[in-house]
Amino acid sequence: MIGIVATLKVREGKGADFEAVFLELAAKVRANEPGNLLYQLTKSRTDADTYKVIELYKDQDAVTAHGGSDHFRELGRKMGAFMAGRPEIEYLDAVE
Repeated sequence: MIGIVATLKVREGKGADFEAVFLELAAKVRANEPGNLLYQLTKSRTDADTYKVIELYKDQDAVTAHGGSDHFRELGRKMGAFMAGRPEIEYLDAVE
């Protein structure tokens, strides 16, 4: 399994807009990506403009499929309007 933690900073006052688009994306990921095991948006308790996405995929093919999906590209562009910079992405390998 492959884990991903994406740290996303949104522009001040744009959290609700960002969350609405992300929740649409999450629904499409869960419905259309069988290799995705977890896709969860979380929000910092100390910084209202910081979010982390916790993702878990079956394998590298599932990660690649996610990044190349139409819904990820389309909704990622929409989320970009609310971002305060590029996301910070950390890739993790499962210890089994």
